[in-house]
Amino acid sequence: MHLSTVVSAGVVARTGAEARLVQGTTSVYDLAQAAIAAGHGLAAEVARRGLGDTVDLTRASFALPVSHPDPAHLHLTGTGLTHLGSASARDAMHAKLDGAEALTDSMKMFRMGLDGGRPAPGQVGAQPEWFYKGNGHAAIAPGAALEAPGFAEDGGEEPEVAGIYLIGPDGTPHRIGWALGNEFSDHVTERVNYLYLAHSKLRVASYGPEILVGDLPADIRGTSRILRGGKMLWEKPFLSGEANMSHTIANLEHHHFKYGLFCQPGDLHVHFFGTATLSFADGIKTEAGDVFEIEAPDFGQPLRNTLTFAPKSAGATQVHPL
Repeated sequence: MHLSTVVSAGVVARTGAEARLVQGTTSVYDLAQAAIAAGHGLAAEVARRGLGDTVDLTRASFALPVSHPDPAHLHLTGTGLTHLGSASARDAMHAKLDGAEALTDSMKMFRMGLDGGRPAPGQVGAQPEWFYKGNGHAAIAPGAALEAPGFAEDGGEEPEVAGIYLIGPDGTPHRIGWALGNEFSDHVTERVNYLYLAHSKLRVASYGPEILVGDLPADIRGTSRILRGGKMLWEKPFLSGEANMSHTIANLEHHHFKYGLFCQPGDLHVHFFGTATLSFADGIKTEAGDVFEIEAPDFGQPLRNTLTFAPKSAGATQVHPL
């Protein structure tokens, strides 16, 4: 089953090719809350409510598939260097110019995942790289613009799978499902110094349009592309799923939700699991007006967003004392 939220219509459940409105439901957040309270899964909650009119998702305008009533309680986070092949692009960005070190910090982190990122079920493996992107104010709906700040050096796509989670009343994380994500980043800033990674990730991001409910396929094969002026500028396949990763999903989930801060009842989490495919690594310089398109058959409708840049600031931010 897939879930999406269609503007001016409500929550849509899709099974196979048939997409229908979930009766009396305008929010996946409320749907998930009700499922937790009832002690059953989302499919059972959808069945309890029943389905209504059919919806043509190929012609629909989408809101975020799930959002929080208070954007401050939606957390956008991610893990990097988790995919086989991802270290090569990152390592090239961070390589020491003098070649004094045999391994960069990026490659060391990647090796840690290869050696210890796939523990036995119930065991704890190596910690991944982790980063914070923002809260619900940085969550951008499918079809809307991804705006880079005026001080940004770059606005680059990252085609990823995102896990979506709701924290239950007792602090237990519940996985709503999985979505395509564009973990939008500033790779030029990151390349200056690895310690600028945190700055480069404080950007908006998009996810959806559909949530895949249930198990994540082990081998996900999708396509990431950039359109400029209606024509193809760049296109490349991307891989995800545990068959193409150096960490298990369970290990990545553990190292996020082991922090009590991220287990506050009612909070929503969108966690990006990383990628090995970047147009930046192929020398692409994005421009305002470029359209990012990310698709994979397992997830239904593609995720599309247009790149824009905010005006450059005239000077330093002023802080006013009280």
